[in-house]
Amino acid sequence: MLLGRLFVGTRMGIGPPVAALYVTEVSPAYVRDTYGSFTQIATCLGLMAALFIGFPAKETEGWWRICFWVSAVPAAMLALFMEFSAESPHWLFKRGRGAEAEAAFEKLLGGPYVKGAMAELSKSERGDEADTVKLSEIFCGHHRRVVFIASTLFALQQLSGINAVFYFSSTVFKSAGVPSESANICVGIANLLGSFVALLLMDKLGRKVLLIGSFSGMVVAMVLQATSASSLVSSSNEVYLSVGGMLLFVLTFAIGAGPVPGVLLSEIFPGRIRAKAMSVCMAVHWVINFFVGLLFLRLLEQIGPLVLNSIFATFCLLAVIFVKKNVLETKGKSLQEIEIALVPQE
Repeated sequence: MLLGRLFVGTRMGIGPPVAALYVTEVSPAYVRDTYGSFTQIATCLGLMAALFIGFPAKETEGWWRICFWVSAVPAAMLALFMEFSAESPHWLFKRGRGAEAEAAFEKLLGGPYVKGAMAELSKSERGDEADTVKLSEIFCGHHRRVVFIASTLFALQQLSGINAVFYFSSTVFKSAGVPSESANICVGIANLLGSFVALLLMDKLGRKVLLIGSFSGMVVAMVLQATSASSLVSSSNEVYLSVGGMLLFVLTFAIGAGPVPGVLLSEIFPGRIRAKAMSVCMAVHWVINFFVGLLFLRLLEQIGPLVLNSIFATFCLLAVIFVKKNVLETKGKSLQEIEIALVPQE
């Protein structure tokens, strides 16, 4: 069982960045935002399905085995259907397989758009081998600014406290007299609703506006939760502020801070370094995710919810300031236009 969990965890670390990269490289610029949101919605639907499938586990002995078997079905379906999907034209072109890249564009976009797509692709992709990219180029070269922006954005996303909310929301709801099953459903619904809002607004408002609005809403939500833990609020109102703040936090996170960094990450990196730079940023993401989950309960006991939620609110506020000053709006721009705007030309 431990070996199986190791394999699943490893693949979960690989899957999200690769999925975001693939969706970005095969999507036209005018719908890339919407398609990127589908990944977040699929994640929310998967979480909701997992919650419902796991409900009988308390009453039915051995149900956990059924849960494992069921989870293998979507993985097998993904592996099967990817066999019929087009390869990334960007990846093919970088490896000098121009004819195959044209065929992939024709499958994805249709014949009339192939020449224009290939001409745009050739502006920035020079057939460089991805293996020639060194880590020193990512951290110290002229790409360091864009890597810093992406890594910091993911770090702030995790330091906002979102996974502490996901991991330990049942404890808050239990104090309000809400069963853990109902608590998980409420959080899942808030997450799903926010993802649908992101789907509708990302192409219209753009990434930067959604990020600023999302992190701002998360600040308000964390302030509500911190206030609920203070002496300013009566015990009768404490529950409403705490539960309401938590649901608002999840909802506003799903509108921007959840889906947008994944979309933005795969857009702002030049094709030559995109794969390795995304790996670096996702490593930052998972390391901070691990430590937040590991230390949350310990910090909650030592410094209390008022101080801890105030710290999370501060990180959300820092994220608002950081996005305003550093994040480029990429709505409607091709990957090549984004590269020219962000990376100094040699």
